Amino acid sequence: MDNPATPLVSVVIPIYKAEATLPSCIDSLLSQTYHHLELLFVDDCSPDRGAELVAERVPRLEQLGIKVKLLRHTENKGVAVARNTALDAATGEYIYSVDADDELAPDTIEVLVREAIWKDVDLTGCEWILKQGHSERRMVQPEVKSGDEAFEQCCKGQMRWNLWLFLIKRSVLEQPSPLRFLPGKNMGEDMMLMGKLLQRVQTISMVHRPLYTYVRNDGSLTNSYSDAHWEQVNANIRELEVYLEKTSSNPSLLELLQFMKLNLKLPLLISGRRADYERWRTTYPESHPYIQLNNLTPWRTKLLQQMAARGQYWFVALYAQVIMKGLYKLLYH
Repeated sequence: MDNPATPLVSVVIPIYKAEATLPSCIDSLLSQTYHHLELLFVDDCSPDRGAELVAERVPRLEQLGIKVKLLRHTENKGVAVARNTALDAATGEYIYSVDADDELAPDTIEVLVREAIWKDVDLTGCEWILKQGHSERRMVQPEVKSGDEAFEQCCKGQMRWNLWLFLIKRSVLEQPSPLRFLPGKNMGEDMMLMGKLLQRVQTISMVHRPLYTYVRNDGSLTNSYSDAHWEQVNANIRELEVYLEKTSSNPSLLELLQFMKLNLKLPLLISGRRADYERWRTTYPESHPYIQLNNLTPWRTKLLQQMAARGQYWFVALYAQVIMKGLYKLLYH
């Protein structure tokens, strides 16, 4: 039986074409001050040496008392299925997720576990560092104490839903029935699963320290405009919408989801491409009546969305060129 003061934490780590970044990711796990870990690496039939790099480091991890499971897919199934494979194999009291191109602070898991035990909560969150090239920026999270508060903040665009920001009590994820990702739907998958999970979460504690470093790669923004990206995002938000319709009698949840739809498609308005403006206008048009209703959306963003909804793309293009490019230069140059 695990010591209640040092519960086992299962860490989900999908690996696919991550040979270049995986060593630093594993090194950040090796440097953790908390060792009662179960690392679940899922090799999603990666064509590189990712699995070998894990195998080479297993002895060092095990010397620290860290358990390692290297799970292999015989064909590439995508990150959603890879995460499901890890979740199905997890035995820890808590679940944490790490992307293979990111890194943790040395005390990340210790801090989150200590907070979870001290506050006796279902979900423990933290803040993070956004790293792009040589630039880093601290990203903050709001103070929330319940699943309802967190869901509202996520929908209104004030809180990120990425799983690597949260230590999750596994019993909440598994009961009354296991929550899992949609196979093949690899974009917006965190949003869908976290949206469902927050309907079960009773208590949350937030650690206002940046404990995770998220590395944004050059292709992540470009990919957010592709047809495949939007097909998968649409599938995940529809899955969440159906789940809320079936499991909740609270109509405000579906109204909040309209804010989430507006936030999900907002990047289309800063691409500078008319085709993306058209996609914005035809994607989730049911959310347009809610543009003015989100009290946490800046008035500039509301104006941009209203003009786009009316087809005034000249304004959208001007906004993208003057406002967003100027902001990008300020932040990253």
